[in-house]
Amino acid sequence: MPLNRHSPSPDYDRQPRLRGDAVCAGYGGRQVLTNVDFTVREGSVTVLLGPNGSGKSTLLKTLARTLAPSAGKVFLDGSDIHRQPTRTVAQRLGILPQSPTAPDGLTVRELVGLGRFPYQSLMRQWSRHDEAAVEEAMRVADVATFADRPVDALSGGQRQRCWIAMVLAQETDLLLLDEPTTFLDLKVQVDLLELLVSLAHTQGRTLLVVLHDL
Repeated sequence: MPLNRHSPSPDYDRQPRLRGDAVCAGYGGRQVLTNVDFTVREGSVTVLLGPNGSGKSTLLKTLARTLAPSAGKVFLDGSDIHRQPTRTVAQRLGILPQSPTAPDGLTVRELVGLGRFPYQSLMRQWSRHDEAAVEEAMRVADVATFADRPVDALSGGQRQRCWIAMVLAQETDLLLLDEPTTFLDLKVQVDLLELLVSLAHTQGRTLLVVLHDL
């Protein structure tokens, strides 16, 4: 169910960035997905919509490499995502899990800074580019005004924007979000969805979002 109706038509001749082929997956011997083929449409927001237990989050986790399929394959940029190093995947794909939590006392700036982890190593420490990426992510997600406040002191909608800013700080153009509007007031839900759609419209990002409510 694409939300972005006014973006340019994707080039279907190109190889898709993220694709699942005949994916089977589940938990503890219980199969939830059976032979699912799925392609994420580039430059738009695509919504996985359905009731609880229908397999939306399972598909998202499998596409994001947090759940290994029992059969079939997931391809990121043409290569099996489950054979790629974690750091490499994190530099290409950002994921926001369902109901994330932050340690007590962590500030907004510190949380958003965690999005730069895929680029840190013994040879590459925190840089001006990392700082700029964090500042830009907070600006886009509209959380810069409380950058130095603890995340746990914010409202539900503000916290969710902080988590989105953390994913944006990864500087990937492919984002997967699992029920980012759960437990939020209707107006806050609409504001968040408008933010996500604007990322596709104005920045050309590709988003796959799990929702359970129209």
